[in-house]
Amino acid sequence: MTTAASLHSPLPTREQPVRTAQNNFDEAFSRLQCAAVPASLPCRESEFDTVYTFLEGKLQTNTGGCLYISGVPGTGKTATVHAAIDELQTCVEDGHLPEFRFIEINGMRLSEPKQAYVQLWKELSGGAKRMTPDHASQLLEKYFSKPQDILSPIVLLVDELDLLLTRKQTVLYQLFDWPSRPGCPLIVLAIANTMDLPERAMMGRVSSRLGLQRLTFQPYTFPQLKSILLSRVDDLCIFQEDAVEFVARKVAGVSGDCRRALNICLLAIELMNEKVRASGEAAGVVTMGHVNEAVQAIASSPKLKAINNASYFEKLFLQAVVTEFKRCGIEETTFCDVVSTLTLICQTQGIKRIPSAPSIRSICASLATSRLILLDNSTRDLQQRIQLNMSQDDVTFALKDLF
Repeated sequence: MTTAASLHSPLPTREQPVRTAQNNFDEAFSRLQCAAVPASLPCRESEFDTVYTFLEGKLQTNTGGCLYISGVPGTGKTATVHAAIDELQTCVEDGHLPEFRFIEINGMRLSEPKQAYVQLWKELSGGAKRMTPDHASQLLEKYFSKPQDILSPIVLLVDELDLLLTRKQTVLYQLFDWPSRPGCPLIVLAIANTMDLPERAMMGRVSSRLGLQRLTFQPYTFPQLKSILLSRVDDLCIFQEDAVEFVARKVAGVSGDCRRALNICLLAIELMNEKVRASGEAAGVVTMGHVNEAVQAIASSPKLKAINNASYFEKLFLQAVVTEFKRCGIEETTFCDVVSTLTLICQTQGIKRIPSAPSIRSICASLATSRLILLDNSTRDLQQRIQLNMSQDDVTFALKDLF
């Protein structure tokens, strides 16, 4: 019989040390992980300075504010903020800045948007007491209404802000409203993929009344991606330079997503190691052949196969979505814009049988059922928001032979 004591028994003590890198390939595999924290962030110095200066100014004056950070995935937004926070905490330890509390909330880790209230209150109160989101919201409202009782500034990082949207946008409004209150030392760093999310979600009242400051991260270029990859592995001498250049050009030509470049390099190392083990030969270097094989392997993922098996008009719909993303510079669009772009693509390609709006709606529903796209189910009108459930790189690669 399971007892309460057995349910809470301590975890066993590790008897062997954590495995460390045995060779340069192990070290490279560790450095190329997306979660790895590099000693420095190349190619994001300007953005780092903006975040650091914003936070430093607010901490020195003990005032609140909000910095809205936007940019497509894989452009270093979260990593840059964490680097700035680490530097500020070092300054606090050296006595150059007042102490502050750092709290991080990730929309992707919440079961629903209003759970942000619960997580924030637990961090502030230091308790694990269960409560409803509405109760937590009331406690937070009371807490931030009495700024004189807040002992030290609070830096709140809200990542994946796009996932905190609700029908009335109450969560977004309060997160942006609390820092704007007189004397409230709450500093919010809001990270999202959509550049104009505050205006569209809050009908303009956020930017006009709450005074958001903004910072946009542009996609990485070929030289930047090459510099980032070399900064992690160049001293290990395990990649041919033209292999690194191939990865950087491949990714920069599609999306500029640094995470995609890192994943290709990781897979290339795995493929080379497999061949070394199979042949019994000594390890060499990662070549163009290994990298190209990695790109092809990624291209054969289940979702890419689903695109290859999709109907012609479903592929056209996905092409219209990607076209809209590139046109607007954000990875979100609306059903209305996709219909317009799809119609234009059909006309440009000389397709005479252009599907009707109801037919396009059925195509959209089919792709959502296949989990190739994500739909905002709070509305089903022409303004319904659409996102890809995979990277633009994968979609573009799968559709390369469409026309």
